[in-house]
Amino acid sequence: MATLCGCPAFLVVITLFAALLAVFYAAGSNVPWQAVFVALLTGLLSLWLRRLRQRDGGTDRRVCVLVLGDIGRSPRMQYHALSLSKHGYNVTFVGFLDTKPHQDVLREENIRIVPITEVKGVQVGLKMVTYVTKVMVQSLQLLQVLLRMKIQAHVLMQNPPGLPGIAVVWLVCVLRGSRFVIDWHNYGYTVMALSHGQRHPVVRLAAWYERFFGPLANHSLCVTNAMKDDLQRNWSIRATTLYDRPAAIFRETPLKLQHELFMRLASTYPQFQSSSSEEAQVKVERTVFSLCDLTDDTVTLRAERPALLLSSTSWTEDEDFSVLLQALEEYEAFVRGGASLPDVLCVITGKGPQKEHYRKLIGSLHLEHVTICTPWLEAEDYPVLLGSADLGVCLHKSSSGLDLPMKVVDMFGCCLPVCAIHFDCLHELVKHEQNGLIFRDSQELAEQLKSLLSDFPSSEGRLGAFRRNLRTSRGQRWDDNWDQNVLPLITGP
Repeated sequence: MATLCGCPAFLVVITLFAALLAVFYAAGSNVPWQAVFVALLTGLLSLWLRRLRQRDGGTDRRVCVLVLGDIGRSPRMQYHALSLSKHGYNVTFVGFLDTKPHQDVLREENIRIVPITEVKGVQVGLKMVTYVTKVMVQSLQLLQVLLRMKIQAHVLMQNPPGLPGIAVVWLVCVLRGSRFVIDWHNYGYTVMALSHGQRHPVVRLAAWYERFFGPLANHSLCVTNAMKDDLQRNWSIRATTLYDRPAAIFRETPLKLQHELFMRLASTYPQFQSSSSEEAQVKVERTVFSLCDLTDDTVTLRAERPALLLSSTSWTEDEDFSVLLQALEEYEAFVRGGASLPDVLCVITGKGPQKEHYRKLIGSLHLEHVTICTPWLEAEDYPVLLGSADLGVCLHKSSSGLDLPMKVVDMFGCCLPVCAIHFDCLHELVKHEQNGLIFRDSQELAEQLKSLLSDFPSSEGRLGAFRRNLRTSRGQRWDDNWDQNVLPLITGP
């Protein structure tokens, strides 16, 4: 940290001022001691600020990437860090380290992770006291971390969460001469309103806070054109749209890798285990989806396998998974009613505050043809499972109506068709009847599942057509998109 106590110049200055003060008073000077004190304080402050802004030869190649959340569950910020590193920048990645980041981030020599702990605040008394103390302690924590590190040319911060981060980062950037970039994923106050309501004092304060401090950043990125227009119209912020794009790791998974993943999952989750017993003596490795002939190591998909339905979530208020559970109950009713439909294994990945609530709901269901599994996957296994699935489901409903679900971007990178719940700007990503379907309630989702899986496992039906459309209409990957939209902001004046 750029402290005065460790600076030899500090001792010189304070000695000179002390000597000057002694001389004044020894000579009977009429200069008030207050004036001398103010001069001393001004000198020390100037020295401190000069020390804070002292640059070196590597300053222009240093960038801090900051997220007040779990780095391992912040893929877009991980991609930012990797892109900066590929262009020769030294990245200091600050955030919570609750789950392991992707191996590419951990292996990259130019990326240094600085973990911070999540602040809880005072856990007694009114909730407002807890919230205020949390903000105060986290502000001090961030100040310490950001002032201790070497001067960064840029600080790139995710919002939300932005309280207290935006104000603290802005202050540090002013003090140190760094440029401040906000990546707007959503509006924090709209996320808070999901649990507190629009008129709650904390929500209203958060809205004012974002509107006041947001425009103070040097540059802004956002995830949709709808958000770009809203920022310009209502916040006077000129943002650059950086659509989420899939990283290169998201692609269709070869059969061999599919089987290896299914085998690993089967060792922990019985839903992936083969239920066949009549072939037990044959030298074949089995999962519920795949067969591997151990004599020549060839892998095939089972003809009578269930359809693999995949959804991922942070188990928060902006995703109502009761919609999916009700749709699966209706799908079960279709099968019991005589419809020619495959069994379904529905995998819901992720961690979050409402997971246990929904696991209890899942445990209370009476399903025979639908199985539900809620695993937590390593960062390396998640894209492999996406690339192995037959259909994705997205229940993300934007709290602001202005952001897009990154999970769908990743699914499309794997050429995985999606059924997604409707909200205002979803059309910027999901093209109804082209790369997936959009639904509004559980009944409509159930009908879509019935329609799309009616020809399973054949690739000739609508599901196969959507997958072929995704293969032929692949847009930019993340790297090209980042180079086009973000790199000029980092390298420019």
